[in-house]
Amino acid sequence: MKNMYSKINILILLLLVSSFCYPQKKYLTDYVNPFIGTALKGEGGTAPFVCSPFAMTNFLPQTRENKMGTMAYVYDDSHMIGFLASHQPTVWMGDYGYVSLMPQIGELKVLPEKRGLKLDKKNEQASPYYYSALMETDDKRIIQGEIAASSRCALFRFTFPKSEESHIIIQGINLNPELKDWCNDYEDRINKLKGWIKIDVEKNEIIGYNPDRQSAQLGPELPNFKGYFIIQFDKPIEKYGTWEKSEIFSGKNEQSGTRMGAYISFSTKNKEKITARIATSFISIDQARRNLEIEVPEWSFDKLKQSTKQKWEEKLSKLQVSCDNENDKSIFYTALYHCYLFPREFSEYGKYYSAFDDKIHEGVSHNDYSLWDTFRAFHPLMTLLEPSLTNDWITSLLQMYKEGGWLPIWPNPTYTNIMIGTHADAFIADAYMKGIRNYDVSLAYEAMRKNAMTPPDCDTQRRYGDRDRWTSFEARAGASYYHTIGYVPDDKTAESTSRTLEYAYDDWCIAQVAKDMGKRDDYEQLMRWSGNYKNVYKKDKGFMLPRKYNGEWIDTDDNTHHGMTEGSKWTYLFCVMQDIPGMIDMMGGNKAFAEKLDRNFNENHYRHDNEPGHHYVYLYNYCGQPWKTQELVRHHTRINYRNSPDGVNGNDDCGQMSAWYLFSVMGFYPVTPGSNEFAIGAPQFPEIRMKLQIDGEEKILTIKANNLSEENKYVKGVYIDNKKIEKSFINYFDLIKAKQVTFEMGNEKSSSFID
Repeated sequence: MKNMYSKINILILLLLVSSFCYPQKKYLTDYVNPFIGTALKGEGGTAPFVCSPFAMTNFLPQTRENKMGTMAYVYDDSHMIGFLASHQPTVWMGDYGYVSLMPQIGELKVLPEKRGLKLDKKNEQASPYYYSALMETDDKRIIQGEIAASSRCALFRFTFPKSEESHIIIQGINLNPELKDWCNDYEDRINKLKGWIKIDVEKNEIIGYNPDRQSAQLGPELPNFKGYFIIQFDKPIEKYGTWEKSEIFSGKNEQSGTRMGAYISFSTKNKEKITARIATSFISIDQARRNLEIEVPEWSFDKLKQSTKQKWEEKLSKLQVSCDNENDKSIFYTALYHCYLFPREFSEYGKYYSAFDDKIHEGVSHNDYSLWDTFRAFHPLMTLLEPSLTNDWITSLLQMYKEGGWLPIWPNPTYTNIMIGTHADAFIADAYMKGIRNYDVSLAYEAMRKNAMTPPDCDTQRRYGDRDRWTSFEARAGASYYHTIGYVPDDKTAESTSRTLEYAYDDWCIAQVAKDMGKRDDYEQLMRWSGNYKNVYKKDKGFMLPRKYNGEWIDTDDNTHHGMTEGSKWTYLFCVMQDIPGMIDMMGGNKAFAEKLDRNFNENHYRHDNEPGHHYVYLYNYCGQPWKTQELVRHHTRINYRNSPDGVNGNDDCGQMSAWYLFSVMGFYPVTPGSNEFAIGAPQFPEIRMKLQIDGEEKILTIKANNLSEENKYVKGVYIDNKKIEKSFINYFDLIKAKQVTFEMGNEKSSSFID
């Protein structure tokens, strides 16, 4: 018997040792850190969203009242005010059709500034499919809040302490005039909008709608817009009431207003769990109920977590990185997570509400496109990872064109005149030139051509300043002048120099499609306009500068934003993606161009936290100094991306900042979307495996970096399936046909693989 016990003890010991030697397998979702980019420092503008990939509704913890310029969750905040069903895509755009829940014990406090509970940051957990937080009441008791979610629906689970006065507060709308600032106007919405909420005791649910759009001042009115919701509970509703502003109406079951909601009250045992099942819709209450039946038919919190986790594992597995550094893996997979959030689904199982004609339609729809940002790297990345979805996204944009008359600039969820240019042109042209064409190609060309050829209404009467109140769709403001004098004049149209440069690029993009479609006259006209960038380059100053209608130049200093969008004359100096050789010649040739690039980086003019310069790191490839690109790729992938709440340097902008990182660590980047060329950089991982969808079939592309190390950061040679590349670019079609791209790395600067 003694001998048997000894054997058992040895077996237990071996099992314990093996558990340390062979740790449990980590899932890809385990590497995602949704807190990256949520701190005020860094201004990443992200949030710990719980949802399925490209979800219609994002479910998240709420630490502050959100508005344009403020996300609902900020890592620095110390108190929780709600658990939110949100549609705010990024920090400088607005939420719409939102609803929130908040657990509470003791005295009933309904307003967000009153109901906050202290947030235990040490025990806060977040993943793409689950969130959990412990919240402390004034008398030191703990309430736990948890989120599991799908695309349009969620389960919120609250674990209460023992209490005779436990509550769940529902906020159906939050028009708080105290939040007014330079870019948020509440007066019109307070005068015109009212949310509605109703408690149905028999069905044990709360229903309602929220017509609020925080960016409404930037777009047309939508009389029929509503965010509908259903909230059901697994504990019978007994005590209840409604509230508006600071007034509470005990026993009332219906309420409308501008800052209002409902509440339910009950007694709880210690560690009693109460679950709320939530559905959202932009179509109707009935559609919300259908969404709930499809997505969360059961009350199983764990089953919903696992279902959504599996969807994320599938998407994250599209890029598989080999790396021993756990922090680097977290940065990598969090970037990929950020790339799978937007554009959001907007249709609901065969139907969608259109914010462009304010009607319900049959079909598939997507929304919240940050096109000024995402045409640069995010959408080119998705042509590799998600070509089928790329078709759907373009189809959705074309529906907006049919329903509203123009392709949008930044739909949220309807037209807004945020940012400049018509970069749906670049997005569509890039997909078209790659052979991604499962949409109405003729309609796509018609829509792009209208952008290029047709000035907006009242073009010569309005300046169209940033965040001006809505009057009409901006399209290419100043196009009347751009077409006649060859540039957008600063005394007629705001952000004139940036507009000229961006319109010229968009014209080049459309020209590539026109040429392929045999539209020769359009092609020649568009190509002439694509050279308009030369008309805002002042050679003796060496910068792109604003010009008045009479031709007079306006000089600016290094920090002035005059005539520019979100930057200075340095920010837009190299913004000629469509004709880089022409730009280099204009600036004095390779040597002079490289010296100006050196100044841009050495004198700290480069701003990685904003998108216009995202391709600048790669421009050394075009002037014979590729090793500088390779050095800068390593530098900027490290200093601008970290595994911490301030780990995104600048607003992630719906995946663009993250897509730049993913391309850069793979070793190539789409400097000119629409050209089918990727500029070579320098890989930062020994191996990355990419799952491609080619003609509906999956294939694996392996990207290897041989001999990569801290010292070996330079590219000695690049091979596609063992064939050496003799230039600094990789063609898209060569890439998707390949099985392997191999980078030979070394410790010496080299330009040997350049023509």
